[in-house]
Amino acid sequence: MVRLRSLVLAAIVVFASFILLASARADDMEGMDMGADNSNSGAMGGMGAHMKMTPHMTMTELRPATPADTARGQEIIRTMRDKLAKYEDYKVAIAAGYVPYMPTIPQDVYHFASRERTASEYAGDFDLAEPGSLLYEKQTFGGWKLVGAMYDAPASDTPQQLDKLIPLGLVRWHAHTNICLPAGVTLQNVFDGEVHTRPLARDFEGIGGGARRRYGYLADPRFGFTGTIADEASCVEVGGNFHKQIFGWMVHVYPFASEDFKVAFSMDAP
Repeated sequence: MVRLRSLVLAAIVVFASFILLASARADDMEGMDMGADNSNSGAMGGMGAHMKMTPHMTMTELRPATPADTARGQEIIRTMRDKLAKYEDYKVAIAAGYVPYMPTIPQDVYHFASRERTASEYAGDFDLAEPGSLLYEKQTFGGWKLVGAMYDAPASDTPQQLDKLIPLGLVRWHAHTNICLPAGVTLQNVFDGEVHTRPLARDFEGIGGGARRRYGYLADPRFGFTGTIADEASCVEVGGNFHKQIFGWMVHVYPFASEDFKVAFSMDAP
């Protein structure tokens, strides 16, 4: 009986320890706000838990939704859930040319990007059934869960043109602007997700709660999509190369996370 009690007590201690570790891990992950101003966790760092207007993030104005917007939103959700359901098996997505973008960098949602489809979208070819990127959440015990898609539009598109694609009464299209890249890092490196093109001595910034990991050339907090440099003169002064805008217009839609408009067209990752 004493031995049985000891075994039960030991099991309780192990289980409690597991719960505490899991809770601590969750707290750590909550502290990693991938959209925070001082985060440089990746080339797409501004597309994390929450997107907001900054010098590096230009967004369209959200206007009141009209009945036509609501009808269009319902159509968008139905079409995406119907046409993209096959990609719930991520292997089908990879076979179709959707390649994980920076899969080793911690992100809230991961982009499986198609170069062919993205190029078509930048050329003005918009098709809900063939998005430039599919959005997945990495599962704790392996695999990927489809939550939505990202659509692109030419950088030259006006708000009126974007509204015809996915209404501005439902979403805020965004663009990555005023980006300073360090010397030796090209736009092609960014497009290819080559964060480690020029690794620096330190690859993390800060310790304790809310520490933000920084990788490769983004270890220097001056550079990148959430860097402290956001104007051309300051960028040139440190030998960097400045880009008024990188990529085109983009928008995330999450119909596989929920059919609720507030979730499907949210600025927050699921």
